[in-house]
Amino acid sequence: MNHKRLGPQTVALASPPAVLAFASIGGKMESQGPLASYFDELEPDSFFGEKTWEKAESAMQKRVLGRALEKAGLSPADLDYIFAGDLLNQCIGSSFGLREFHIPFYGLYGACSTMGESLALAAMSIDGGFARRVAAMTSSHFCTAERQYRMPVPYGNQRTPTAQWTATASGCTILSDEGPGPYITHVTCGKIVDKGIRDANNMGAAMAPAAYDTLSAFFRDTGTTPQDYDAIFTGDLGELGHAIVRDFFRRDGMELDERYQDCGMLLYDRKQQDMHAGASGCGCSASVLNGYLLTQMRQGRWQRIVFAPTGALLSPVSTCQGESIPSICHAVCLSAQR
Repeated sequence: MNHKRLGPQTVALASPPAVLAFASIGGKMESQGPLASYFDELEPDSFFGEKTWEKAESAMQKRVLGRALEKAGLSPADLDYIFAGDLLNQCIGSSFGLREFHIPFYGLYGACSTMGESLALAAMSIDGGFARRVAAMTSSHFCTAERQYRMPVPYGNQRTPTAQWTATASGCTILSDEGPGPYITHVTCGKIVDKGIRDANNMGAAMAPAAYDTLSAFFRDTGTTPQDYDAIFTGDLGELGHAIVRDFFRRDGMELDERYQDCGMLLYDRKQQDMHAGASGCGCSASVLNGYLLTQMRQGRWQRIVFAPTGALLSPVSTCQGESIPSICHAVCLSAQR
């Protein structure tokens, strides 16, 4: 009998892996936001010293892994695996950026949920005894995302009110079987949810049902309620998606109070920076987690939080073919105590 499995989607880790070190890197817009002081590095050059924006995104991943290893006092050879991905076709941000490290690599695609997906798989690999130290990481870049999913930046197209700003950022968490914490105690794997939204400029509405579905499964499987946690963070839903999730739970008779926040609403000053509905991109929730959230946990502000980033599993081809937007959300519970 598997005593780790609590329900159809959630597992409780018998030996919760520890956060050994974490790092985040951002760009110019992130340096102007309210969380700027939580980044390890802020780069005003959108090219990060490279010739293309795609190479810049790879440079971010290379730099952020180097920063995390430095803070952990480790060399690349000390890592058993890397779990990483990004938004670019064939995840070239990760594969090109990390190829020089020569670390066993699992490439992932969970769109903007990739930070949650990589953390979940890294934690389970350590808890299962298959690894001691694993890096979980991802990135996004405003210019690469615009070029791939919408319009090239030089085109200067108008953004709709529901549009979000893709973060130019990267985040890396190094998990270990030993360390100062916090610790990943539970993992909930999301299901693909598709409610028929087709507007690629309204990611919040497309992804909100997936966030609701995964959080509902997490609370149901663990036998807990939102009030059992100090804070709950979804990723990249922005203002509209955040409101939709609250409404879904309100219909279930479960009120999500001020403890429920969204990374897409935290990264930027939406009014001063004109960010419309908020932030998006893999780097949004990754940088918020690996800067603001984990720092605050280490400082004792929260004892137990739920981190549930969301992703839209679309592609430029599917959008051009008029397909709806399937979405997913993966959740992990982080606790100050094992």
